[in-house]
Amino acid sequence: MIRISGLTKRFGALHVLRGLDLELGEGKVTAIVGPNGAGKTTLMKTVLGLTRSDGGEILIDGERVADDPRYRSNVGYMPQIARFPENLTAAELIAMMRDLRGNDAPVDGDLIERFKLSEHLRKPLRTLSGGTRQKVNAVLACLFRPSLLVLDEPTAGLDPVSSGILKDKIAEVRDSGRTVIVTSHVMSELDALADDIAFLVEGRVRYAGSVHDLKLATRQLSLERAIARVMVEDAVA
Repeated sequence: MIRISGLTKRFGALHVLRGLDLELGEGKVTAIVGPNGAGKTTLMKTVLGLTRSDGGEILIDGERVADDPRYRSNVGYMPQIARFPENLTAAELIAMMRDLRGNDAPVDGDLIERFKLSEHLRKPLRTLSGGTRQKVNAVLACLFRPSLLVLDEPTAGLDPVSSGILKDKIAEVRDSGRTVIVTSHVMSELDALADDIAFLVEGRVRYAGSVHDLKLATRQLSLERAIARVMVEDAVA
């Protein structure tokens, strides 16, 4: 369980998060959406410990994020664009990450087989295509069976087959009782993946709840139209 209370963040005069409150449940895929500048990226970076908030708190399984950075060992992160050491091979990068985590860390190499990555593991990362690099990115995010998996535009650059493989993996992570946070500009993708959704507007949560309930409340059949309805209502108000 992740509980976010009163989270605030400024960058100079820009007030990005304004007392944001949100709960993310275990065994759920939660989509974080909102217009540009809503605070999505800042929220995710704060959960990951990459940005420090100015106020409020984040509790993961009852422990304050700011108190002990070791919680990150249970977090898997797939950024939209990964910055890999170009001189390493994928195999060397995976080995380096395993050394950092320790020999007792659980390892899940399932995606390597599903993506048919074995033939590419010995190639320098700089020689890999964008899609193959994204597969390596996904493997690293899931490698240590994280209790929290954070995915930023996870299927960007993947072909339809690989995208389906990753979506299946995300569903399996959720079904194992772990927590998944995902962002994407492709609403149809989130419609298929997400159980819950948090819609941010100007650094606050405009809606948080199940995708199903949002569709009912807006009388829309798709998530894309449901979100559009909420945005229109806000503009009118």
